[in-house]
Amino acid sequence: MVCKRTMALLGATLALVALPLLFVSGEFGGTDDQASAAIEAMKPGFTPWAAPLWEPPSGEVESLLFSSQAALGALIIGYVIGRRHERAKAEAAKTEPRAVATPAE
Repeated sequence: MVCKRTMALLGATLALVALPLLFVSGEFGGTDDQASAAIEAMKPGFTPWAAPLWEPPSGEVESLLFSSQAALGALIIGYVIGRRHERAKAEAAKTEPRAVATPAE
C-alpha cells in the first residue's frame, strides 16, 4: 500500500519537472556566450587578451570532455566520502565494547 504522502510528493516532483518543459521555451546558451555578448555590447571591438591553448574540433567533443571531467570529479568525491565513512565506521567499531560469547550448554 502506497502512502498518500508519497503519492503527493511524487506528483509534486513530476509537476516540477514537467511544467518547465511544457511552458518554458527559448534558446539556452552557456555563460561564456552571454558574457561575450555583454562585453561586445559594452565595448564594441574588444579583443580578448588571452586565447585557449586548444579548441575542440566540434561541440560533441567539447561535451564529451566536459561530461568526462564531471564524471571523474564525481568519482573522486564519492571515493573520498566512502573512505571517510568507512574510516568513521571502523573507529566506532574499535570503541564499542564487544559482546563476550558464552559457550553453548
